[in-house]
Amino acid sequence: MMPSSHALLGALILGLAILATADEHSQSSPWGPDDTLGAINRLSPELVLEAASLIRSGKTYSLGVVTGKDTPAYPPRHFNLTILQPGDGTAQSMGENRATGNDDLLITYLGIGSQIDGLGHIGVNHVYYNGQHASEFVTTTGLTKFGTHALPPIVTRGVLLDMTRHYDTAMLPEGTAFNRVEIEAAASAQGVTLREGDVVLFHTGWQQLAESDPARFLAGEPGLGVEGARYLAETGVVAVGADTWALEPIPHEDSRQAFPVHVELLAKNGIYILENMNTSELAADEGWEFLFVLGQPKFEGAVQSVINPVAIR
Repeated sequence: MMPSSHALLGALILGLAILATADEHSQSSPWGPDDTLGAINRLSPELVLEAASLIRSGKTYSLGVVTGKDTPAYPPRHFNLTILQPGDGTAQSMGENRATGNDDLLITYLGIGSQIDGLGHIGVNHVYYNGQHASEFVTTTGLTKFGTHALPPIVTRGVLLDMTRHYDTAMLPEGTAFNRVEIEAAASAQGVTLREGDVVLFHTGWQQLAESDPARFLAGEPGLGVEGARYLAETGVVAVGADTWALEPIPHEDSRQAFPVHVELLAKNGIYILENMNTSELAADEGWEFLFVLGQPKFEGAVQSVINPVAIR
């Protein structure tokens, strides 16, 4: 059966609306119309070898936080782990060697604790990175594009910028926005230069509230401002993270907007976001440059994922 003229007109109007939104709010990928990886395209074996040369002591740092039922998370996200076959000494054993064991069942949001935000996480008016409309890739059983399972390992130079040193405080207040001037000043004071292909992390001291005062932890935070996000995008970084739950300052710099730094990095520039990073030990050791290693879980079609990146110095 041929579609009616009304149906064709409706489809045309929808298509034009999608194109208009894409043109207004997203940028075409420099890697072509079919690109779904974004800034990860900047990674290379050469960058891996260069970053590996930063290893001097072999000391490793877990950048992930422990994730559990009490982990503060953006509502309504939650975590629920159930142990099956409880090893309480009464369960039936198996085989002549009387083997016993336990299993576990996890029901959780993947955007909880330390996490990577994929490019299918945030868009503008349903248009995502590289002009992709939600209708083209979002299904209830998983994303058909931008799934975090499709990301290659992120192995490159990592840079930590200690904003607590820049502001001379143990913890930045909520709503504090740092932008290009503050980023360049912090980098200069630490003797580092940001380069294309880097993963840039910020230490703000905010993560200490996750256990001591979770309500305040979620009520606001310091973070990367919109102009600072644009500066990092111009630099050509692959991912940006912080020891906060949303990377950007809350309250936002412009109260009329919602998560504008997410829009700037993910939707407009294909740059990945790393949240709730455990940066305290690295900052205490003045680990400003390091080999950054992340092999994310390959949950097919996932929007984001719980992660535990590793820094090696």
